[in-house]
Amino acid sequence: MAETLETMRARFGALTAKIRSYQEALGVLHWDLRTGAPPRAVSTRSETIGMLSAECLRLSVSEEMGELLAFFEQPDVWPLLHEVERASIRECRREYDRNRRIPPETYRAFVALTAEAESVWEEAKKASDFKVFLPYLRKIVNYLREFAEIWGYREHPYDALLQPYEPGMTVARLDRIFGALRPKLAELVRAVAASGKNPDPSALKGHFPVERQKELNRRLLCDLGYDFEAGRLDESAHPFAIGLGPGDVRITTRYSEDDLTVGLFGTIHECGHALYEQYLPAGLYGTPLWDGASMGVHESQSRLWENMIGRSRAFWDRYLPVLREYFPEPFGRISTETFYRAVNAARPSLIRTEADELTYNLHIIVRYEIEKSLFDGRISADDLPTVWNDLYADLLGVRPGNDAEGVLQDVHWAGGSFGYFPSYALGNVYAAQLLEAMRKTVDVDGCVADGRFEAIRGWLHERVWRYGKQFDPEDLIEKATGSPANPDALLAYLQNKYGELYGL
Repeated sequence: MAETLETMRARFGALTAKIRSYQEALGVLHWDLRTGAPPRAVSTRSETIGMLSAECLRLSVSEEMGELLAFFEQPDVWPLLHEVERASIRECRREYDRNRRIPPETYRAFVALTAEAESVWEEAKKASDFKVFLPYLRKIVNYLREFAEIWGYREHPYDALLQPYEPGMTVARLDRIFGALRPKLAELVRAVAASGKNPDPSALKGHFPVERQKELNRRLLCDLGYDFEAGRLDESAHPFAIGLGPGDVRITTRYSEDDLTVGLFGTIHECGHALYEQYLPAGLYGTPLWDGASMGVHESQSRLWENMIGRSRAFWDRYLPVLREYFPEPFGRISTETFYRAVNAARPSLIRTEADELTYNLHIIVRYEIEKSLFDGRISADDLPTVWNDLYADLLGVRPGNDAEGVLQDVHWAGGSFGYFPSYALGNVYAAQLLEAMRKTVDVDGCVADGRFEAIRGWLHERVWRYGKQFDPEDLIEKATGSPANPDALLAYLQNKYGELYGL
């Protein structure tokens, strides 16, 4: 048995390492497609991405994978495996069971479609014309409806789409979480609006040359702990972070010369994702565990760094003087308190990525309601602009004036990432719980004010980062904080912060 077990371990390791190598190559191609590939390369690049993705799928559902999983899962073999091996086998089993019934040619066509659709989405957004993108979106939704039926679900077809992003999550569970958030957030938003206190927006106005913004962002990234020897900062239409390997975790952002906060907070947000990936154990590379526990846990890192640290009073006590070095105008003549209040202004808005903490989850609820309705048949892709605009008017009190600031603002649907958006709200829930737990042993505000971010990174590494994908998300959050996932910490955090800001 010992010889057979070691042989099978070697075969399993070689197979998962091969899949990981293909995924790294795919990551480079995706990054290039979204950061600098020439327009005429889109079609052939999309075909290449589709072909490599199909090969990854083939390996993950191959006879060899099935044979290896069946061997390790035998009652007399399973107890001989260590914890990391069991977690790796669990992840591979999920992928195997999920994808083995999808024909490889169908999956290849779907991936090629989404790769091309991302570029078409960029064109449609620039033209603010949903009809340009609609034919692609119809096809993507139809593919995913087919996949949901293949994968299976207990109660709602959308449950099947949630699993790749947040294992174990269901519509019923999300309805309870969002149901608890929505009325209390709406009440707090109304109270803020009724307070009559409006931070001075002119505090953030000015002209901010992109090259100077890039210099500032690189400095902030270095201070926060991002390793440029293992990463880089680029531009893209929609900011993202991508982990290609232990020595290559990349960030993109976008800039506005009229609004410094777009690039600044977008960069800090992606830094949160990137720190998670840069601190993943190198020993897990080549296994399915070299990844975040879930999209929600990943998002908890970006939201914690962007908002709970990056928009804190302590952060700007330290960094407003730095900001003045790069942009003496207009920041040379405003106080830290004025700046702090300006970057935490709460007001309903149209663009999710630029929304404040208080209203952000309402943006997610819009998308959640739309996605649920698309997959239970209540609406079709053709209905999206109208449904989108009506939901924004209902939940946030604002109505988009065009498709670019409405239904076309996010790239996720072009990439086929339905079921992903709820992870953003779950990320806020998890982040607040993590911060609440961290404060019990770490002087968070003191560390931020002194620039001692290593203490915060150390806590996160010990409780979250070092485990990679060894635990399911809610198990990891309970292990890290001592409490199951719930929105109480987030609501308390928002009520305390905005209550103080607006004198409630």
